[in-house]
Amino acid sequence: MVLLESLALLLVEAALETVPEEIQNHPAVVNDARRRGKKPSHILLDRSYHHWAMKKLQDSEKRGRPDIVHFSLLEALGSPLNLKGLLETYVVTRDNFIIHVNPAVRLPRIYERFKGVFEQLFENGVVLSNSGEELLRLEKGSLAALVERLKPTKRILLTEKTVPHTLSSIQTLIDTPKPLVMVGCFPHGDFSPETKKLADVCVSLYEKPLEAWIVVSRVLCTAEKVVG
Repeated sequence: MVLLESLALLLVEAALETVPEEIQNHPAVVNDARRRGKKPSHILLDRSYHHWAMKKLQDSEKRGRPDIVHFSLLEALGSPLNLKGLLETYVVTRDNFIIHVNPAVRLPRIYERFKGVFEQLFENGVVLSNSGEELLRLEKGSLAALVERLKPTKRILLTEKTVPHTLSSIQTLIDTPKPLVMVGCFPHGDFSPETKKLADVCVSLYEKPLEAWIVVSRVLCTAEKVVG
């Protein structure tokens, strides 16, 4: 058994973005922004409120689901692997923003408050604690550049488009000093060819699609078995 130094969890092609300019004047967006006392350009795109406006957007079926990122981050940050200091978590959006997540950050459990925190992040580029500690940081950059910077010993992409693997076989893949696991955080569709090219191996957990946060939970539990 190899000693696990850290596992990098990348929530990729995340459906997390502020409302794009081309629909900021749509009544559904304007009404939602007014309700929340914010500018349309400063709120997160959310299909729950902006469904009709999103019909005009390219790749609309993959966009406007901050809740997927919310649930997935709560799973990751609350895991024993993270509490032991063995997890690095990043969010990479579909439009090439990288979010660095402090392992110690305590994100709001309430969804509307979560959106407020990430709207602050997109506006200011950073979210700090009361003591000045960096909790979240936003930077422009590609998934490929982040993977290169992390220098993992194995790059694993979790996808429903392949034959399901057993958890024991995935445990074998993770049994390396610095594995990197990519989990899609979008509601529908497939990974881009650019994302697929970054993986050493593509694996599936189940014969049917699973929610992203379920995949995150299963992967982290498997990694915890590696640690022992």
